[in-house]
Amino acid sequence: MHARFELANSLTRGVIAAAIEVHRTMGPGLLESIYEWCLTRELELRGNQVRNQRAVIVHYKQFEREEALKFDMLVSDCLLVEVKAVETVQPIHKAQLLSYMKLLDVPLGLLINFNVLKLTDGVSRLLLPGAAPPQHAEDELTRPA
Repeated sequence: MHARFELANSLTRGVIAAAIEVHRTMGPGLLESIYEWCLTRELELRGNQVRNQRAVIVHYKQFEREEALKFDMLVSDCLLVEVKAVETVQPIHKAQLLSYMKLLDVPLGLLINFNVLKLTDGVSRLLLPGAAPPQHAEDELTRPA
């Protein structure tokens, strides 16, 4: 089990509730950057520490490379959130989040698509393989999308 799994798992409900509040207030149809900004502010209002748009560092043996990739949000250093405003979430969106999770060693991720009528229909929960105890082994996205 990943050392930060329990904290990340406990944060997911609050992050989804914050996203629902943003969606209820702003509605669908805006740019991803607006939803990301609003969700960051909502999470901060709720007492969460959030880092945005940081470069992903790739480590390979004794080498290190800063990639042009930037994750959307990291909540309390243990839960990655990828914000989308797309008609349909594609497998590449989930692969992108899972890649960030692996590179940053983050046990859980939420992919939140704000371009839906009911926000809960736009939420996907990704679990880093091997990060959870056995009772969480059947989380939705431990398998490839």
